[in-house]
Amino acid sequence: MEFSIATLLSNFTDEKSVAPKNLEKKLGCQDEENLEKLQIALDALEKIGVLVKERGRYRRIYEEDVVEAKLRCSSKGFCFAIQDVEGADDIYIQKSHLSTAWNGDRVLVKITKEGSRRRSPEGQVKLILERANPSVLARVRRTNSSFQAVPLDDRLLFELDLKPNHENLEEAIDHLVHVEVLRYPLGHNNPIGKVARVLGSDAEDAADTDIVCCKHDLRRNFPPNALKAAEEIPKQLRKADLKKRLDLRERLTLAIEGEQPSDSGVVENAFTLEKTKTGYWELGVHIADVASFIPMDSPLDREARKRCTAVYLGDLVLPLLPETVQERCSLVPGEDRLAISVMLTLNEEGELVEFEIHPSVIRVDHQLSYAQAQSLLGEHQEADPELASGLEMLKHVFFELSPAVRTQRQQRGAFDLNVSETQYPFKDEGRMGAIILSSTLPVRSLLMELTILANQAVASHLQALALPAIYCVQPIPDLDELQDLIKLGNNLHLDMQMDEEEDVTSQDYQRFTQLFAKSTAPKVLNYLLQSTLKLAGYSSKPGVHFGLALDKGYTHCVSPLRRYGDLFVQRVLLELFEKGRDRRSTRSKDRVNLNHSSSHGNVNWNILPPDIQQELETEVTILVPHLNDREKLAQDAEVDLQGLKKAEQMKERTGDVFSGLITGVQSYGFFVEIEDLLVEGLVHVSSLKDDWYEYRSRHACLVGRKNRTAYRLGDRVEVQVKSVDYYRQQIDLVTVGGGSVAFNEDLEE
Repeated sequence: MEFSIATLLSNFTDEKSVAPKNLEKKLGCQDEENLEKLQIALDALEKIGVLVKERGRYRRIYEEDVVEAKLRCSSKGFCFAIQDVEGADDIYIQKSHLSTAWNGDRVLVKITKEGSRRRSPEGQVKLILERANPSVLARVRRTNSSFQAVPLDDRLLFELDLKPNHENLEEAIDHLVHVEVLRYPLGHNNPIGKVARVLGSDAEDAADTDIVCCKHDLRRNFPPNALKAAEEIPKQLRKADLKKRLDLRERLTLAIEGEQPSDSGVVENAFTLEKTKTGYWELGVHIADVASFIPMDSPLDREARKRCTAVYLGDLVLPLLPETVQERCSLVPGEDRLAISVMLTLNEEGELVEFEIHPSVIRVDHQLSYAQAQSLLGEHQEADPELASGLEMLKHVFFELSPAVRTQRQQRGAFDLNVSETQYPFKDEGRMGAIILSSTLPVRSLLMELTILANQAVASHLQALALPAIYCVQPIPDLDELQDLIKLGNNLHLDMQMDEEEDVTSQDYQRFTQLFAKSTAPKVLNYLLQSTLKLAGYSSKPGVHFGLALDKGYTHCVSPLRRYGDLFVQRVLLELFEKGRDRRSTRSKDRVNLNHSSSHGNVNWNILPPDIQQELETEVTILVPHLNDREKLAQDAEVDLQGLKKAEQMKERTGDVFSGLITGVQSYGFFVEIEDLLVEGLVHVSSLKDDWYEYRSRHACLVGRKNRTAYRLGDRVEVQVKSVDYYRQQIDLVTVGGGSVAFNEDLEE
């Protein structure tokens, strides 16, 4: 069936009853087969006591000892159920109590034994809500009478019986294959699968993007109904489309996007800049209006909702929406386009004075690549006469406005990350949680200052008007995660001391980045600092955003062609523009301007009709956990690809010697970051043949008993690449020089 049990149950909130017809619409059950599957699921959930049926409607039953969680299993067979609630205990589940659930599955767990100070609570899987592995990477082996697929991921504790299909299974023996799961385990019967694709004789023979897409089950193609809906989007705007929209077509409008000016990729944002009569700057951040073309619960909407975010795997991009939608919504030069315009009024110090948000129609005059914009700002560059006015605007934006806005952000404690530039498509801080400084294209990070400001304005507006919203939050890092980095920094003679009684602050990170800039290993230290940040996520309530040093609410709205959360926020804004009530009642003469920040604090009535408000609030509740899961999956996939590329690079350099920095020490060995490549490898203690080395946890070092050689955090070593496990991305190193002399305190435990 197209929907999961998790998706089905997400439609039940606050113990309210739901009619089957509503579920059919929300889940897209339009044909007889899916309607039958929905009824079977409802009957089963009623039978096991998750739902109750009352007068033809269904209501969710919540039990105190039953929690929702995600399974994390080990190769040895024991599993823990990880709850979504921060700080909640992990629940230990024996292999016999998994009820055929697999690693990564979302489940309902019944707690059977309460935890104590030293022991985790125990439980058993009551219901599998969503399968995390609709397909697996595996090797084919022959049994006596059939073929089986053995998953490469040793946390998946099963084999699949393979059903014959068009692939020649005899020729696929010992090959790496992508297996589609046809049936999950039933009782003692193995799961059944079919070979969807033979990838190669081994992992190294397969394309890295194929491995990542198969491993994370990423969708490469769009279903026919979504492609058909995309083709039905009008190629040209109609007069009716322009009604009640602010006409900004006469304003000089620039789009800065992509590495080449001729890029045919997504263009979501454009900018205008004018001086007001009072001497302030009016900056327009214009966002492609996508929501007007994609109705909620339409085939395009449902497909985008499943994906939630575009995924960037090197040259392969897995988009949120079909190319046709991108072409017809992108803000391309010379064509009228619908937009959501955030008009920000700023003073010379970069402070936001006021703002307004409008549905608009714009026309981009010039599209520049980042490199072209950077070149035009150079001192000795002659601009095309047609770009003269655009160049003047660029200079105001990048020499005056953006630096002033950056100063305001930094004064409140926000920090920048000076890490190696990787493919980064988003115009704001995205999943990183902080602005990435670009050494080659500083205009890129300066542009982020303005889009982040637009995100802030939209969040404050939604919050002030009590509208349903999806807020972007980033939790405060754990001090424990920072301890090794602090020890490393102190060993490199950097003053990174922190008060263990105080929470970590954004100002701490700002101070660290300033210290790293003056250190002998800035590249590695910034890279390690980035790894201590928690992934930015989504919430239905405003919360802290650590990287931006914000605590009053923040959202994402500038990338509706790349992120579904932005598309949803855009949808809420369109409801506000179309159906928002600007006065308490029809008899009231006092109106407020719902598009303007002056309305904040002056509204004490419900802006939207109750049914629309309720529908949007329900959508937010359902959407937030799904968005977070998909963002995490996209992040894992992108990191996975980088890891495979690094492993491939080091495989080719087996036997080569590199200089590195010790960044982690454990009883079994120490980790070395090869500085030039930002590649991490392990020197196992068994490879240290010159002495018997003992681990000193208090000082995070390994010390030789006889020769008093120490390997501690921050020590520089020369290492040779011994071996590389490509699929697991494990790089084994051996030392050929370096380390340091042990101090007396290193010898004490």
